[in-house]
Amino acid sequence: MNSYSQLDMIHRLPPATLVDRFKYLRDLAAGRRVIHVGFADAGFQTLNEESGAWLHAHLATTARELVGLDVDDDGVARAVAKGYDARVVDCCDVDAVRALALEPAEVLVAGEVIEHLDDVGSFLDALHTLVTADGILAITTPNAAGLVNTVASFANYEVNHPDHVTMFTCRTLDAMLRRHRWDPIEHRVFVQQVKTKAGASPRSAALTTAARALLGLERLLARVGLPYTADGLIVLARPAA
Repeated sequence: MNSYSQLDMIHRLPPATLVDRFKYLRDLAAGRRVIHVGFADAGFQTLNEESGAWLHAHLATTARELVGLDVDDDGVARAVAKGYDARVVDCCDVDAVRALALEPAEVLVAGEVIEHLDDVGSFLDALHTLVTADGILAITTPNAAGLVNTVASFANYEVNHPDHVTMFTCRTLDAMLRRHRWDPIEHRVFVQQVKTKAGASPRSAALTTAARALLGLERLLARVGLPYTADGLIVLARPAA
């Protein structure tokens, strides 16, 4: 049995810089074969398309080849109807992923998906079948230590997608990756966009204004040396030897 001291619970965070999530991942995908896992955005695909925040559409502008994988039948069907190469599969099921017999990707993007999963370990195990031996896994996910929910907690609120079941910090995400044979190699942070709909109520408009001010503060803090106050994490990892 391992024995730990209180000092073992204190961790220096790795360097990280603030990036525009879309530009950063577009650049990463440029000229490469890309597989995008969880691309359908869990019910927000239409809203994200209308607001220019659908990551899959951004990746399609630079990737040499792009395949989308998702468990959402309707989301996959909508993407196929628009001309995208997309497949329905549960990426927590290693056998189901292998059965697709896809050519491995040079870049594997898991964008805003791990926070929806009951079994993150099986998901990370299955992803090994989708990437080349020297390929890159790019995970983006909300930051459990971000400023938005820290501030919201003072009013007994939490800001979360209705389908989220877990949240990671940089430290816990790196630990989970290493347990499942991925070596973290690079860390970045990003600040989410506030999505709005036409005809919002006065209360909704006021909340949107407050959220934008708070996200602006996150950007400022990230730029002056406090990157992990940002509410989004990006971790790049390679398959472990």
